[in-house]
Amino acid sequence: MDQSNDTHLKSVGYILWLFGFTGSHRFYYGKPVSGTIWFFTFGLFLIGWIIDFFLIPSMDRLADFRYQDGELDYSVTWILLTFLGFFGIHRFYMGKWLSGIIYLLTGGIFGLGYLYDLWTLNEQVSLINSGT
Repeated sequence: MDQSNDTHLKSVGYILWLFGFTGSHRFYYGKPVSGTIWFFTFGLFLIGWIIDFFLIPSMDRLADFRYQDGELDYSVTWILLTFLGFFGIHRFYMGKWLSGIIYLLTGGIFGLGYLYDLWTLNEQVSLINSGT
């Protein structure tokens, strides 16, 4: 696979894996159901979290194949969501100014918008990158 289709980075995956007991790396790679399970079970009682250390390369390949490369960088968007999502900074980066302001004033719409973005961010970025 050439580098032009490298939508997700293993390095970011491993950084998010450090917080993997929250499911953040699974959300990053487009696995919201298991990400939610990891979130509520502390990384599947830490066993799944440890196993994921070895699964990140395959999750990365699947994400690179699945998502649309383009103007927006998935890794930047995910880092902004992970660490500043309650302030809507990732939405400003995506050009969604109105919802960014709303997130900023409401703490990510009281956390529910943040949760919504955990589930849908990869698709949102793909839509923007495809031009639709």
